[in-house]
Amino acid sequence: MPHPDLPRYHLTLTLDGRPAAHGWWKDRATADRKYRAWIGERGSIPGARITLVDETTGAELSSWP
Repeated sequence: MPHPDLPRYHLTLTLDGRPAAHGWWKDRATADRKYRAWIGERGSIPGARITLVDETTGAELSSWP
């Protein structure tokens, strides 16, 4: 199980399946805002995929497209 003081929510941008950027946040609301911002800022890049994962549970919370 991850350390409780480490960020829980992991946002990843992949381009054609390769990691291009990532971010970590402790707060779900912040992570959700960043997820939506990344879609607006980076979602039109060819081959882009954006995912938000809860690293504590392993659950994928959101993905685009």
